[in-house]
Amino acid sequence: MKKLKKRFIVPVVVFILGMCALIGTIYVVGEGQEEQNRTKAQLNAMTYAERIYGELMEGIGVTDTLKQVVISGDGNINKFYDIAAKMMDDSIQSIQIAPNGVVTEIYPKEGNESGKIDLINDSDRGEISRYARDNDTVIMQGTFKLKQGGYGIAVRNPVYLENENGQKRFWGFTIVILKVPEIFSHSVEALFNFGYKYSLQKCASPWDDTYERVYGSKKELNDPVIYDFDVYRDKWRLEILPKSGFYNNSNLIYMFIGGVIIVLLLTGLTVALISINENRKLFKKLAVTDTLTGIYNRLGFNRQVEQYMRQNPQKHCVVAMLDIDDFKLVNDMYGHAAGDGVLKKLAESMKQYFSKDVILGRNGGDEFCIFMPDCTVVEVKPFLKKFTKETRKFYCKGEAHTFTISLGFAEYPVLADECSKLMRCADMALYAVKMRGKNGCMAYREGEQVKSRAKLGFAMKDIINNLPGAFIVYRADKENDEILLANNELLRLTGCKNMDELLAYTGKSFCNLIRPDEQESCQKSIWSQINGGHSNDYIFFHMQKADGKYISVLDHGRIVDSVHNGRIFYVMIMDLKSLQRHYGDCLELGGEVE
Repeated sequence: MKKLKKRFIVPVVVFILGMCALIGTIYVVGEGQEEQNRTKAQLNAMTYAERIYGELMEGIGVTDTLKQVVISGDGNINKFYDIAAKMMDDSIQSIQIAPNGVVTEIYPKEGNESGKIDLINDSDRGEISRYARDNDTVIMQGTFKLKQGGYGIAVRNPVYLENENGQKRFWGFTIVILKVPEIFSHSVEALFNFGYKYSLQKCASPWDDTYERVYGSKKELNDPVIYDFDVYRDKWRLEILPKSGFYNNSNLIYMFIGGVIIVLLLTGLTVALISINENRKLFKKLAVTDTLTGIYNRLGFNRQVEQYMRQNPQKHCVVAMLDIDDFKLVNDMYGHAAGDGVLKKLAESMKQYFSKDVILGRNGGDEFCIFMPDCTVVEVKPFLKKFTKETRKFYCKGEAHTFTISLGFAEYPVLADECSKLMRCADMALYAVKMRGKNGCMAYREGEQVKSRAKLGFAMKDIINNLPGAFIVYRADKENDEILLANNELLRLTGCKNMDELLAYTGKSFCNLIRPDEQESCQKSIWSQINGGHSNDYIFFHMQKADGKYISVLDHGRIVDSVHNGRIFYVMIMDLKSLQRHYGDCLELGGEVE
C-alpha cells in the first residue's frame, strides 16, 4: 500500500511541482518578453521621434533661410519667386511672406490665391499668430485640409528688424505650408515596415495640453509606448505599438507543451531564465548607449552624472560640452556616411584620451559631453586645451580630410548645483568659443549670459574676417575695457598669430594697444565725444604691436548697447601709412606717420 502511495504520490508531487514551476516560469517569461518588447519600442519611439523632429526642422529651415533674406534686405525681398522656387520640394505645398502679418506673396501662385489673408486678425489664425509675434517664436498650426488635396501644417516664423540703436520692430512672418504625411514620410514608412502601429499627435497651440492626431494608424492604440518632444514651443507626441502587441501568446504555448515533458523541464527552464536575464541586461544597456559611437547617449550620461552628484555632493567636478566645427558642411560635401565616420572617430579619440573614470556621452547630432570627477577647472584646463588642439582626420574615398572641434566647460558646485544647470553653463562657454572663431577651448565665466545659440552667430567669423579693414570689439567700461573680438586683419596689424596671443600681450585690455604716453589723452577724447552725445568717436594714436613696435592708426569707433554683452565699442582701425600711400596729398592727417 505504501509502495502504491509512493508510486502515485511521488509522480503526482513531481508533476504538480513541475507544472507549478512551468506555470511560474511562463508568467515570468511573459513579463520579461513584455518588458523586452517595451524597451525595444521605447528605443524606436525615441529614434523615430528624433527623425521626425529633424524632418520638421528641415521644413522650418526654409522659413529661417527666407527670414535671413528679409533681414539682409532690411525688410525688402527681391526676386521672391526665384528664391522660393529653389527651396521647394515634394514635402512643401507653398512658401509665403506676410509683411505686418498680411500674406502678400505665395509661391506657387496657382491654386493659392485665397491664401492671401490677414493672419493677425483672422478668426482661425489670429490668436496663434499673435502669440508667435509677441513671443518671437516659430509656431506650427494644423493639420488642416488643403484645397489641392491632402493635409498640411502651417509654419510661421516671426521676423524682427533691428535699427542702428538696437531697437527691434516686428516686420512680419516667413511661412511654409508643409504637406502631411510627406514631410515625415520616411519615418512613418520605416515604423510600418518594422511592424509597428503608430500615432503622431500635436497640441493645437503652445498653451493647449490636449493632443490631436496628425497622422498614424487607423485604429486607436491600446497601451502604447509614448515619447514626447517639442518643436520650438509646439508639443508633439509619438505613440507606437507592435502590431502583434507586447505579449506573444504563441511562444508561450509552445513553451508549455515542451515543459510538460518532465525530462526536458529543468533544462528548458534553466535556458529560458538565463536567456531572459541576459536579454533584460542587454536592452537596459541599449537604452542608455548611443548605437553609433558606443558611448552613453543623453539619457545614460545624465543618469550617470546625476548619480555621482547625489553620492558626492561636495566633490568638485567638471562638465565639458563639445561639437564638431562645420559638421553640416562635412555631411553636405562628403555624405552622411562620412559624417558618421567623423562622429565615430571623435568618440574613439575621447575613449583613448580620457581615463576610465571619466563619463563620455553623445548629446545628439554632433554634440558630445564629458564629465570629469574629482577635479577643478584650473586642473583640467591644460588637459582639455591639448585635447581640443589635437589634429583629427577622417577619410572619404581614400582621401584624408581634417576636422576641428570647439569645447566649453564649467565646474560643479562652483557654478551650478545640478547637472542640467552645469551643462547649460558649459554650453554657453562652447557658444563663446564659436563666437571667437571655433577650434578653441574655454571655461564658463560666472555672470556670462547667452540667451540664444543662433546659427547666425556662428557665421560671424566669415563676416568680420572679410571686412576691408581691421575690426575689434571691446567693453565700453573705463574700468574694464576687455577685448571681446578681433578679426584677422587686426591680428595682422598687431603681428599676432591668433586671438589668444592678442589677449595675452594686451592683458585683454584695449587701452594696452595704445602707446602708454597717449593712453590717457585717447581715453579722454573717446569719452568726451561719447558724453557729448555722439555715438561715434574718432581718434589718432600709435598702436603697439606684439613685437613692441608702434604704427600710427586712425580709430573710428561706435558705442552700442549689446543684448549679450552690455555696452560695447565696435571699432574700425586703419593704418595711416597705408592710407597716405594710396591717397597721398589728397588726405590731410594730423600727427606724424611713421
